[in-house]
Amino acid sequence: MTTSDWAEVDHYLVDTLVGDQDSVIFEANAAAGLPAIDVSPPQGKFLYLIAKTARARRVLEIGTLGGYSTTWLARAVGKQGQVVTLEYEPKHAEVARGNLDRAGVGDRVEIRVGAALDSLPVLAGENPEPFDLVFIDADKVNNANYVQWALKLTRPGSVIIVDNVVRNGGIANPDSRDAAVRASREVIELFAAEPRLDGTVLQTVGSKGWDGFVYALVAEQD
Repeated sequence: MTTSDWAEVDHYLVDTLVGDQDSVIFEANAAAGLPAIDVSPPQGKFLYLIAKTARARRVLEIGTLGGYSTTWLARAVGKQGQVVTLEYEPKHAEVARGNLDRAGVGDRVEIRVGAALDSLPVLAGENPEPFDLVFIDADKVNNANYVQWALKLTRPGSVIIVDNVVRNGGIANPDSRDAAVRASREVIELFAAEPRLDGTVLQTVGSKGWDGFVYALVAEQD
């Protein structure tokens, strides 16, 4: 099968299970010149279902872009929940704010603008309630650092998801010079070595090509 076949399946799934109610987000992102690197609609719905299954009320997202995945997560936490999302680019944050408000979930989302590795220590210093779910989808070279911060901001039973780790199969090559591939191998090996984390990687295909994500739980300590 080819990427076009995978995309055709995604289109069918959107038509039957997901819906196109958020197409306006993609249109707004394109009009503002944002890169088309959002999660796909089936992946967005999957994030929503994971958050609902975990009964998440507090979600941390690292990497907002135009707020597409943020919208799904905000729907999952409900009116009494909160999503804190970190975005490096002020323009992206501005577009995301408009998208979230139009989707009717803006009141439950806090966007913090700046480098995540600057924002995360500030957030931790506020001694917030633990997050029930952390979704990491930002600059790939810092994924291991983001996971370390996620551990500080979660509790046993919290879910941590790291997107885009398979890199078209590149992670199978230990000699790759691609920085994103090397970072993906680093973060996967971190999950393997860290006793506080219990995770796996699922490969995905679809309109975004061949990739995959880490799914992990923060483990109970003996």
